Amino acid sequence: MPRVSLGERVLALRAQREAAHRRRRSRTVARRDGVRCEVDGRELLNFCSNDYLGLAQHPRMIAALRDAAGEGAGSTASHLVCGHGAQHAALETELADWLQAPRALLFGSGYMANLAVVQALLGDGDACVQDKLNHASLIDAARLAGCAHKRYPHADADAAGRQLASHADGAALLASDGVFSMDGDVAPLRALARIAREGQATLYVDDAHAVGVMGNAGRGSIDAAGLDGNDVPLRLVTFGKALGSAGAAVIGDADLIAHLAETARPYIYTTALPPAQAAATREAVRIAREGDDLRERLHANIDRLKSGARARGLRLMASETPIQPLLVGDDANALAMAAALEASGYWVAAIRPPTVPEGGARLRIALSAAHDARQIDALLDALSRARDVVMA
Repeated sequence: MPRVSLGERVLALRAQREAAHRRRRSRTVARRDGVRCEVDGRELLNFCSNDYLGLAQHPRMIAALRDAAGEGAGSTASHLVCGHGAQHAALETELADWLQAPRALLFGSGYMANLAVVQALLGDGDACVQDKLNHASLIDAARLAGCAHKRYPHADADAAGRQLASHADGAALLASDGVFSMDGDVAPLRALARIAREGQATLYVDDAHAVGVMGNAGRGSIDAAGLDGNDVPLRLVTFGKALGSAGAAVIGDADLIAHLAETARPYIYTTALPPAQAAATREAVRIAREGDDLRERLHANIDRLKSGARARGLRLMASETPIQPLLVGDDANALAMAAALEASGYWVAAIRPPTVPEGGARLRIALSAAHDARQIDALLDALSRARDVVMA
């Protein structure tokens, strides 16, 4: 048989995605001003950002970035060569102190951090047991690690226990998102901690969407569940969400973190974050740690959206977090509703498979402490109009 042309293949696959309403295109933001942004010459109110505390343009973060700019635009090397500077070391120390853990380790992104954890800790004969709705990076990490990859129905801790029991040999990692990025619900962490203990597994929590938002001083879903480092020896923290910056860290047990630093390929073989970015993130940690007022504002916004949606007959999925999905079901209808909202001046992302299950297309409404009540009420009215037109 003749060799398949990659050019022909990608064109055929693109045509399939087009027919299924699943093309993905980036949008260029020309200007940002808090929750307002300019896209394609139009000003839109942004309701799809993960900037939950509104820190991305906070004056203190911008000042920290500017003040550290003299240290260079890049770190020049990986951490283990010569790229680990004073800003990186200070950020790791402040993160560990904030989250009450022995040690932190910086990564360029949450995706890289998840790959690092699973690949460095597990291999042939081991098992990674994880929620079916975990982030794609955790799923990819287990596939690349060469371990047994076992998934359990969403938020079903008992099923997680059965999966652990089915692979009794080798080491085991029980991995779950803390807050699920497309549903907005919270993992049953207390039950998972018990299951991990009983099954002699290590519990690892990707807390990307909870740190800064939940728990005492914004320590995340683990703190909110009344757990600590003894229950959850490793957790992921990303800087590009509530902290309004870029990069990530794995926080936890000192020996496990030391092992990652010496063996994890995504840590060893990549350039460290720019020092100025680390400085900005340090300032974000301080703001978030002291930011009870921001969290109160954010949760008031969540309550306002939920109550307003109920009053208008808009059926949001069950979530108490800034991620408030409106389930639509059909891909074309989700796109049409997003387009109708944009025509009214609101930017809400239409999320379609394979990011979510088949038939699970939705509008993913993301709230920030920077939104005000009038903006939320106006969005609700626009959602009602879009529903009435598209779903008629």
